[in-house]
Amino acid sequence: MVIGFISKKMKTNSLAFRLVILAAAWITAVVVIGFFSLSAIFKNMAENSFDSRLEILLNSLIAGTRVDAEGNLILAQNLLDPRFQQPYSGWYWQITDSNGPLVRSRSLWDQSFSPDFQLLQSTEKLPEEQRIGERDFRALSRNISLPGSNQEFNFLITNTIEETTKQINEFNKLLFWFLGLLSFGLIIAVFIQVRFGLRPLKRIQSSLSSIRLGKAKFLGKHFPFEIRPLVREINSLLKHNSEVLIRTRMHVGNLAHSLKTPLSVLSNDLKKKDYKFSKNLETQTQKMQSFIDHYLSRAQTAASGNVLGTRTKVLPVLEDLRRTLKRIHADRSIELEIHCKPLHFFRGDKHDLEEMMGNLLDNACKWAKSRIWIIVEERNNYLKITVEDDGPGLEDKFIREIFTRGKRFDEKRPGSGLGLSIVRDTVNLYGGDVEVQNSKKKGKGLTVSLTFPVEFSKS
Repeated sequence: MVIGFISKKMKTNSLAFRLVILAAAWITAVVVIGFFSLSAIFKNMAENSFDSRLEILLNSLIAGTRVDAEGNLILAQNLLDPRFQQPYSGWYWQITDSNGPLVRSRSLWDQSFSPDFQLLQSTEKLPEEQRIGERDFRALSRNISLPGSNQEFNFLITNTIEETTKQINEFNKLLFWFLGLLSFGLIIAVFIQVRFGLRPLKRIQSSLSSIRLGKAKFLGKHFPFEIRPLVREINSLLKHNSEVLIRTRMHVGNLAHSLKTPLSVLSNDLKKKDYKFSKNLETQTQKMQSFIDHYLSRAQTAASGNVLGTRTKVLPVLEDLRRTLKRIHADRSIELEIHCKPLHFFRGDKHDLEEMMGNLLDNACKWAKSRIWIIVEERNNYLKITVEDDGPGLEDKFIREIFTRGKRFDEKRPGSGLGLSIVRDTVNLYGGDVEVQNSKKKGKGLTVSLTFPVEFSKS
């Protein structure tokens, strides 16, 4: 009945249903064990009380019996319960010697017991053949030698166990209903507790609905301690999605800005219609295509950044780039030294790492005299990649402008001025940081350090 009520209030595959069913099973098991344990304890106490009463009566019987000068048994009157005077009352006593019964209670009327003396040395049910009628008895027997006689007498006292059995049955009945109601109340209490305990999940659902409708940006902070890690992760996801949208819009804006100049040139050439028109058209079209490919790629990267579980070995990427750059700059004989352990990992996409390091190393190759150092180290849950060259370095006033889109410090060298800007955007995408400075070591020029978190952000 309780389970049916609960199943109507919640779905069978719900977390609340599982918790309530588990608690109900546990409560039922404990209550059943408790019922049988308490019943056994009460039965044992009732029987011990019954036996104690028998022993008191037996001691009274022995104390009230004596042997006269002629060897006859004399029993004092009114020492025992009046029920021993009522015929077949169930309360009986009997005194027996080796020849048979000598004296018995009036309640036995014309009946008598012929017990085996050894059988009834302790309190127990009488054997089937010694019953009077269909009633069950417990008997207590003791062999005693009385003063004035050399022989041993057996004192036997019995009482029906019907009253004790009735008390035990009534107790079991009351115990059954009490524990049954207690179980029902506990299961209902668990049901209410589970519904109340899971209410914060309903609040999360409501808060997410408000976010979807534009009424809020993040989940609130007033949640139970156990739910806060989930709330933090959801807020981190919402924050990341918001940042992805901002970055995507930024890259689209960059694309529009980058296409503006080539389009202006084409527009002017179309008006002039000079002989250089065809060549300029081809050049500017190639630039436009390059910008389109680049910023669409950036937008795709921003939309897929921080994918959980994605990581890339750093050393193979650096070795591939070293081989590629040596071929590209073969005429300059530049040496690239890599200091990286095989187990250093970048928490992110391999393509992004290749693009960042490719831009950095290509820029370093353009300015280095003969050598470039690449140092990879991991400290305090952060991966740090440092690129140093032995070039001329950069004036301090230009260091702040090094990441400006389209900024070029030497128009004679090839490039679009977007490389380091791309590096900065990608590093920020992964929650990292970029540091640029002139090397303080002799024989080294510019130093660029990229720092990335090893673990996913918990904020």
